Amino acid sequence: MTIKYFWGIFTLSLYFFSLPATAQQPGHASYIAEQNQKGYFPLVSGGKAAVIVVSQNDWAGVRIACRNLIKDIHSVTGSMPDSAISLKGKQVVIIGTLGKNKWIDLLVKQKKLDASAIAGKWETYLLQTVANPFPGIDNALIIAGSDKRGTIFGVYDLSSQIGVSPWYWWADVSPKIKKNLFVEPGPHTDGTPAVKYRGIFINDEAPAFSGWAKEKFGGVNHLVYEKMFELILRLKGNYLWPAMWGNAFNDDDKANPRLADEYGIVMGTSHHEPMDRAQQEWKRYGKGDWNYETNKDNLQAFWRKGIENMGSKETIVTIGMRGDGDMPMSESSNITLLENIVKDQRTIIGDVLKKDPAEVPQMWALYKEVQDYYDKGMRVPDDVTLLLCDDNWGNIRKLPSLTDKQRKGGYGIYYHFDYVGGPRNYKWLNTNTVAKTWEQMHLAYAYNARQIWIVNVGDLKPMEYPISFFLDYAWNPDRWPAEKLHQYSVDWAAQQFGLKYASQIAGMLLRYTRYNARCKPELLNENTYSLTNYNEFGSVVNQYNELKQEAEDLDKKLPAQDKDAFYQLVLHPIQACANLNEMYYETAKNKYYAQAGNAMEANAAAARVKSLFEKDQQISAYYNTKLAGGKWNHMMDQTHIGYTFWQQPPNNKIPALTILKPDSALNKALLPANRKTGASVQQADYTDSRGYVAIEAAHYSRAIEGSGGISWMVIPDYGNTLSGVTPWPVTAPRVKPDAMSPRLEYNINLKDTGTVTVSCYISPTLDFRKGDGLFYAISIDDEVPQQVVITTKVDGRDWSKTVSNNIRKLSTRHHITKPGAHILKYWMIDPAVVLEKIIVDSGGLKPSYLGPPE
Repeated sequence: MTIKYFWGIFTLSLYFFSLPATAQQPGHASYIAEQNQKGYFPLVSGGKAAVIVVSQNDWAGVRIACRNLIKDIHSVTGSMPDSAISLKGKQVVIIGTLGKNKWIDLLVKQKKLDASAIAGKWETYLLQTVANPFPGIDNALIIAGSDKRGTIFGVYDLSSQIGVSPWYWWADVSPKIKKNLFVEPGPHTDGTPAVKYRGIFINDEAPAFSGWAKEKFGGVNHLVYEKMFELILRLKGNYLWPAMWGNAFNDDDKANPRLADEYGIVMGTSHHEPMDRAQQEWKRYGKGDWNYETNKDNLQAFWRKGIENMGSKETIVTIGMRGDGDMPMSESSNITLLENIVKDQRTIIGDVLKKDPAEVPQMWALYKEVQDYYDKGMRVPDDVTLLLCDDNWGNIRKLPSLTDKQRKGGYGIYYHFDYVGGPRNYKWLNTNTVAKTWEQMHLAYAYNARQIWIVNVGDLKPMEYPISFFLDYAWNPDRWPAEKLHQYSVDWAAQQFGLKYASQIAGMLLRYTRYNARCKPELLNENTYSLTNYNEFGSVVNQYNELKQEAEDLDKKLPAQDKDAFYQLVLHPIQACANLNEMYYETAKNKYYAQAGNAMEANAAAARVKSLFEKDQQISAYYNTKLAGGKWNHMMDQTHIGYTFWQQPPNNKIPALTILKPDSALNKALLPANRKTGASVQQADYTDSRGYVAIEAAHYSRAIEGSGGISWMVIPDYGNTLSGVTPWPVTAPRVKPDAMSPRLEYNINLKDTGTVTVSCYISPTLDFRKGDGLFYAISIDDEVPQQVVITTKVDGRDWSKTVSNNIRKLSTRHHITKPGAHILKYWMIDPAVVLEKIIVDSGGLKPSYLGPPE
């Protein structure tokens, strides 16, 4: 595995030398050239663009995508293609859906176009050049789709290939200008998506998104949603839960649902808003209590109206019921009542739509306590998708058993990049690493939760990077194994900024997201990191500031047209979080020096806190009022300093400071001098010369594989410090530790005998199999391995601490009978347990958040 891991880094370096001349969707080979070759199709040549031909009989969403393609070609080349509804010109682009476009159907019939790879498939497209397709036409580029979205995705794939980012509007990404565009002959396709419904949930949208939308568009209306529909489709998603904090998608603007259907977006409502009606609609029109036992008739009438309004528009209907305001049902609620609610809802669906309800896509979200109902035996019809959920902190709570009978409706996942709730809101900036998202969503895919993937993205901005990955991964998980995650970041950076600085920008994305994931900004305070042990707080601040300097230096080199996008996607989160960490660092120093009576240092630190607090406000103000000419005003209105419990403060509040009179004390105590730590060494022999041994999980001495093909996988850029290591595959069965079991071995040297404590730093994975927990085992030399359970009960105190710290630190004690060389053994018991770090304490370990550096 070590060889495989470093081979991945080597091949990545080779990859840089073979990057295509055009930046396109991550993981895709380019089929666009700026120089003509034999058989290439001239999309734009010598200032003249090919004619775009689309049938009036095709879907409205296809025609919308074609209009956008024309604008995209113009933005890249300056040439404006003609649009036609009939064939004309020598060079034509014919765009259409099988069965909806007579020219494409004729080419298939005449065997000039082979559509066998897409016919009858879900959302599949084909791009193919055809010479002399019809009399008078020299060449045609065909973009054919198996269905409505198949065609739309083919159109937007071409847009991406010529250099238009899906984020061109939402993040002000400028296209890279080209004079000529030629398309390789093909065929070009991206296959069929692995996950059927792939989408985002706009949530927790006040004050940022709501304030922005009100100022720029007059509210969260169809003018906003048209931009969002287009973004989702350009990202090859197809599904949306709309904003619902004070908003009602179907009621606020009657154009919303109509346009969603025209664009080709499958709509839904959130996990607690059944029958295609928003919570706000109940507040506006509901009669009586939100209680099915006492107000059944009014609730049924309310739900019936929702299905009548929905009609034939493509929708996944949420069924079931939670308490009003996304709260649990009353304690008196029981499984029989809830099953009857679902039965009655399906009766309404059938009555209104005049069809078997099993033909209407539906989902039941097992969110929070609703999963308990399922675990206690509640069931819904087999055609309903069971939407399984994470714990709101990116850890999936439940997955289907590999031996379960296949459900017609399948299983889905509701995931979070943003959350309002305990132990604390996190909604200001992106704190999600691609590596963690990959690990959990790979788990979901491996356990056959593949029908729906939807992620709570808060205000949408500033989650651009993880949203892209989430939807790209949902389309084709096999394209992105762990060893290619770094490549994804490079590809994504290249798509936004071109190839010149893609590798450097990718490194910035990976570092800032890992730094932010260690402790979400809303949880950060002056006590998070140790001020005195291992120079921890100082090292964290130095890491941020070094990254900030690198980003600011690169910003000076970028062309003017890239600066707004770079600020939004890279520079702003780095500057904002570097500043925040330094502010709390100075707060900690103020507290330390005040207690020590060093007035000069205490007051100097307090002055820096005030300056950094003001700088935080200035950074947000620049984003709101100066960036892109004020286009994104209010998007950084979210408070993030001064939390005292789970809910956000109404305003940012400077940390409490102590100011000493200059003559109040003569103490000149200073913090301990910083000790620079050595660079970590691959596959080292570790000695407890300081009373402890600190080891990054990936730096094992040996990785012992087990029977049944069980091996070890390094997940790069995972966790709080370096990476994660996990047994592979994640579907492997439980293993009893014995001489033939899979394990990681670490060579260590201990200078004395006696008892040592081994602490394993484990990612906060939950027992998604709902068994007796997930376990690993630990031993030194030939002792009997000690088994340790890693999982916690969601919403419990231990869980709260674990997700807040983004780590579970679990300890075992071991008796050492002789000094010198030993072998520390970390044993697999269950799959999906991710080890990040190991600390062996022989008496010298001091408290810290991240543990001592290796």
